[in-house]
Amino acid sequence: MNVLYTAVATATAGRDGKVSSDDGQLDLALAVPKGLGGPGGAGTNPEQLFAAGYAACFGSALKLVASQQKIVTGPVHITAKVSIGKGDSGFGLAVELEGKMPEIGKEQALELMHAAHGVCPYSNATRGNVEVKLSVA
Repeated sequence: MNVLYTAVATATAGRDGKVSSDDGQLDLALAVPKGLGGPGGAGTNPEQLFAAGYAACFGSALKLVASQQKIVTGPVHITAKVSIGKGDSGFGLAVELEGKMPEIGKEQALELMHAAHGVCPYSNATRGNVEVKLSVA
């Protein structure tokens, strides 16, 4: 792989600590959500951070494939829902990606979602070990 960019972040004290990037652009408190037995409250968690990154990356991938296909989508909103659960071999994740593209038809929007899923780096990194469902609002 020809590396184009490397992001660097450090987590301190796991889910109860903080996460920060080497350039200072990210500096967030972490809190264990109530659903995982924690207090919830102020602070984000790894699943929210993953959902935010995946949604942004997927939106860019969708923009790329739409451009390649010469499709004008209008505004694109990608909502990522990242779930954590326990399976036979430990904890795992599942992802739902929902696209909202009100200026094009649902069938065309879903085709773009599938095409974006083929090129998105997050999709490529999770393929085969994280269930990802695609839908259009």
